[in-house]
Amino acid sequence: MGADFVGEVFLKCNAKDVVERCGKLARHLLRQTLGPDARIPKISIQGHLGATFPYILSHLEYIVGELLRNSMQAVIEKYKDSNSPPPPIEVLICEAPQHVIIRVSDQGGGIPRDILPYLWSFCKGPRSKTRLENLGQIHAMAATMQELNVSHQDSSKVPRGIKENSLDSLSSRPPNLRLGMGLPMSRVYAEYWAGTLELHSLEGYGVDAFLQISRLGNQNEQVSKRAAIDAV
Repeated sequence: MGADFVGEVFLKCNAKDVVERCGKLARHLLRQTLGPDARIPKISIQGHLGATFPYILSHLEYIVGELLRNSMQAVIEKYKDSNSPPPPIEVLICEAPQHVIIRVSDQGGGIPRDILPYLWSFCKGPRSKTRLENLGQIHAMAATMQELNVSHQDSSKVPRGIKENSLDSLSSRPPNLRLGMGLPMSRVYAEYWAGTLELHSLEGYGVDAFLQISRLGNQNEQVSKRAAIDAV
């Protein structure tokens, strides 16, 4: 197992596995908040299901988790008064030699026009006061590996990538605790590894989110060098 890691970088991230894991967590959190009878949209995954690439799992899970949460909450809100099942969240995985693209599509009605100018800003816009108040309810994030306080014995029993990390307090927050920073933080993490995150909103219909992940040439040496620099 250790041979698949360079520091915190997992060399064999599987896009399908990450989407399924993040989707399961999102559904669990939504049921906790909305109740066991809540009609939560299913997640349909298509494309290159075997695509793998090197990445920091906690970063990838945070990005994918935020995209799925946003889409699922938008669909639930739009179809809350409908008698028919909500349309699924469509996830398409596309693998290319230099990158992997994960597209998350929903039919949640699109992004409100008053929010669009502030989409990539931290806690800004017409709802900034509420967002900042919500942020105060989040437990402090761990800043160092020591603060995570995961013993060597305990961590060996938990699969890498889903054990406790500094983003857990954000990823596991209640769905109704909106912070106005999920998308900006997700873009920061995406661009850190030479990737991109873009959203296209069709008002009245839904949103397509495109996460492009650089495969770093799929060269372990490049990952090792980047990890060594970050460790200094």
